[in-house]
Amino acid sequence: MNEHELDAEAIYVALREAIGASLAAQPQRSVHLIGIHSGGAWIAERLHRDLALPTPLGTLSSAFHRDDYGHRRGLPAEMKATELPFEIGGADIILVDDILYTGRTVRAALNELFDYGRPARVELAVLLDRGGRELPIDARYCGAVHPLSSERNFVLTRTDDARFSLRIE
Repeated sequence: MNEHELDAEAIYVALREAIGASLAAQPQRSVHLIGIHSGGAWIAERLHRDLALPTPLGTLSSAFHRDDYGHRRGLPAEMKATELPFEIGGADIILVDDILYTGRTVRAALNELFDYGRPARVELAVLLDRGGRELPIDARYCGAVHPLSSERNFVLTRTDDARFSLRIE
């Protein structure tokens, strides 16, 4: 591993353990994971499997709710649809994203989520918090904090066997 890479697997384990400990301390909770496309969905899929959650897994696209929708480079080539195979109204949700930066993706995801109903609770879980918040959003569960200047970016990738890697560009 070089100076432009982080140990994404160790960061994932820290996130999984934080969520697992919280759920073990509250066994009565019936939590639904919802991953924000695409990196958050990858992480949510693996968390759902590794934590053996009995509730259905959801995925969410925040693209149409972003406040910079018209200013971005356009829509992703492979736009994924929101899939929420359970009732959102009254649900206990952990919203999962890969990198927390300005908070705008999370804000857009919450707007999309509330289009489907009003959850009882929404907690945020992120693999990595890079700082630089523009909105008052904070993660309840976080694998690691690694500040990064605005000129640089983290890139999360996933292998065919669902292992993560994280590099700085």
